[in-house]
Amino acid sequence: MNAIEIKDLSKNFQYKAAVSSLNMTVPVGAIYGFIGENGSGKSTTEKIICGLLPKTSGTVRIFDKDYMDEEVKSQMGVLIEAPGCYANYSVWNNLRLQADNLNIKNPKEEIRKVLRLVRMEGAASNKFRNCSLGMKQRIGIAMALLGNPKLLILDEPINGLDADGMRIMREILTDLASKGCTILVSSHLLGELEKIATHYGIIRQGRIIKEMTAKQLDEECPIFVSLRVKETDQALSFLKQKYQKIKQEENGIIRIYDAKSTDEVASYLYSKDIVTEEISSEKISLEEYYINLMNDKEAI
Repeated sequence: MNAIEIKDLSKNFQYKAAVSSLNMTVPVGAIYGFIGENGSGKSTTEKIICGLLPKTSGTVRIFDKDYMDEEVKSQMGVLIEAPGCYANYSVWNNLRLQADNLNIKNPKEEIRKVLRLVRMEGAASNKFRNCSLGMKQRIGIAMALLGNPKLLILDEPINGLDADGMRIMREILTDLASKGCTILVSSHLLGELEKIATHYGIIRQGRIIKEMTAKQLDEECPIFVSLRVKETDQALSFLKQKYQKIKQEENGIIRIYDAKSTDEVASYLYSKDIVTEEISSEKISLEEYYINLMNDKEAI
């Protein structure tokens, strides 16, 4: 059974298709990184899954039930765009209002639990308007966690946060996943997403063009040797005699994708009287993989 299973989903706004024949599978327990450029259909898809937008056609199933099933809705927590909080109310009172809306039993106990999960125990009395962006994002997640949902839908929860805020958010999401919560999270900060995601779905022009696990991504992103030398043209000439997969970046960096090690490359160039200024072993990132895919290029 999957947490989310979508088949041939379409959503039209008048004459424009925001989502077209989209297929998506999110396994139970996954942190599913939902990736795509602005206007690709991410938020529309998320809003349909949450029941905030009607679909034009296709099927959406959550835990093997129709997504509009009342039991399914009760198992879902959502943070899309911004938390719906009253600026002059305290963090606690905003959460209490939401708990009352959800008819949660033992609301005080539940609020304490979610505040602890999002590292906000000491800020319960703070007015929402006085909270930082990172705190507001965590408050939104806390609201989404009320009722102990099995599925969490988060739209750009990391964007706009400072380094410490992003670290805390990563810790929260991995902690929730370890407790059995399935998380669908979209973000433009692919470097941050790469640190936590177990699965990925890449959307373009309303269609999923790639789904993969973190392990599959790792296998498709090779390690390469990156180097810089003063005699770039001369070095390239020698390197092309020994290696087949070479790429020169605009900043003068040379990449070699079929070298065994940095020592091998440095020794070879030294034998040709060329000294490397910088040399390291690196790996293609999710961001670079994504850019190559968007440009219809094969990942090397």
